[in-house]
Amino acid sequence: MASVAAQLAKDWATASGIGANKNPRKYLNQDFEGLRAQCLASRTLFEDPTFPAAQLSLGIKDLGPNSNKVQELVWIKPSGIKPNPQFINEGASRADVRQGSLGDCWFLCSIASLTLNEDCLCHVVPMDQSFDTNYAGIFHFKFWQYGEWLDVVVDDRLPTKNKKLMFVKSTTANEFWSALLEKAYAKLNGSYEALIGGLPLEALEDFTGGIGELYYFDNAPQNLFQIIQRALRQRSLLTCSTKSDSGTGEIVVSTNVVKNHTYSLTGAEEIRYRGNTVQIVRARNPWGYKEWNGAWSDSAPEWDEVDPSVKADFKIECDDGETW
Repeated sequence: MASVAAQLAKDWATASGIGANKNPRKYLNQDFEGLRAQCLASRTLFEDPTFPAAQLSLGIKDLGPNSNKVQELVWIKPSGIKPNPQFINEGASRADVRQGSLGDCWFLCSIASLTLNEDCLCHVVPMDQSFDTNYAGIFHFKFWQYGEWLDVVVDDRLPTKNKKLMFVKSTTANEFWSALLEKAYAKLNGSYEALIGGLPLEALEDFTGGIGELYYFDNAPQNLFQIIQRALRQRSLLTCSTKSDSGTGEIVVSTNVVKNHTYSLTGAEEIRYRGNTVQIVRARNPWGYKEWNGAWSDSAPEWDEVDPSVKADFKIECDDGETW
């Protein structure tokens, strides 16, 4: 009877608009606005009892108490990691996503793709929160789960070693939105360890409430490039993955491609080269380095035969993990 009552209560709430895009369900019944107001009134900083700064939130095996990975781990607030911490510094971008020691490239490449769609980003990552105005050590993020939007609250204590973030970090050292987003997703899934290994498609659906499509190169439609290009122009979120025939584990090959790894797919363009039209795509490694070094990579000779003004439009950068 209890399960029936719970389902009826959920159905009633859904009919009342709870779980909709603009009225997400409060995950674990934690109300961000109410909790923040309580902390501000009492001049205390929020500490989340449902996802504490403790071993339980890390995991039980790969990040378990006997793992070398968690030895000397300390939970620290951003103000103890860098002076003048910022939630978002000069806008959120894919450069704000650099993978740490957690094997969640599938999730992080999806975050990087999320930054290409400002509307989706602002829904998942509410922008009206900071370390300055109304700061109370509490932040919140929104995810799509099983047919409804959830609002997930976290405190800002983050796993560190030697006062450096263990997991995802931003290129801007005092920026913390991506680390807090990762923590909220870890909470939603039960622990940080639960994020080790996964499908980017799942994260993309959790960011949008949309329907994902999956293509395999060995059975891809002939117009796959046009599908990718059109999807990017419509601000859909795209990723791509590599695989290896030699089993599990990430392997870097001579071309700097990382096997058994996922990338954000951030561009698809046509370019004139030696009198022909060449189709190229741009991929970003969530590590923030280790780029493809073959044709059309940042220092590839193909660019020497492209008009300099055209080349400038393609934003060839240094080893930032992203390349054509």
